[in-house]
Amino acid sequence: MPPKITNSTTWQQAELLMQPAFIRVVDNLRKHLDTSAWKGTYHDVLIWPPGTTDETKAIVTQLLQDMETATPEQVEDIRENLALLPMPHPGYHLRLQRQEQQVNVDLWDLCYQVCFLDYSPENTGVDIDTNLLDESGQVDWQHLENKTKQLVKQVFDSLPEV
Repeated sequence: MPPKITNSTTWQQAELLMQPAFIRVVDNLRKHLDTSAWKGTYHDVLIWPPGTTDETKAIVTQLLQDMETATPEQVEDIRENLALLPMPHPGYHLRLQRQEQQVNVDLWDLCYQVCFLDYSPENTGVDIDTNLLDESGQVDWQHLENKTKQLVKQVFDSLPEV
């Protein structure tokens, strides 16, 4: 789940860091994949709020599909129905495969780990890792690269053995 940011300064810092963090994460994953026995494919996924039933997911998915061909009046009705239901947010996963083994890596969670101190999906509040910013409040590229390399290395180090 995306982190809950309640502070405008943290929000501005996160906006500054997330795109560079994502680029560094993808680049470092590519570098590891180039020398790894694991093969990776990227996938768009929908992340549902915890506790969303399969039935509710199916209803929301059907309503979203119906919206594509609906009349303007029907679109309004569909929007009203969707407003009462849990909505997914987009996610992006790297599926790592080696022989029969498969591991999914949530790229946004990895970016959150880069940008925030002690981030975990269970944390409700987050703080920016200010080491990733220089004295003027801009991205400190070397610190960003170092932290990203470390976290991507941990992902590959934690993969199952053959």
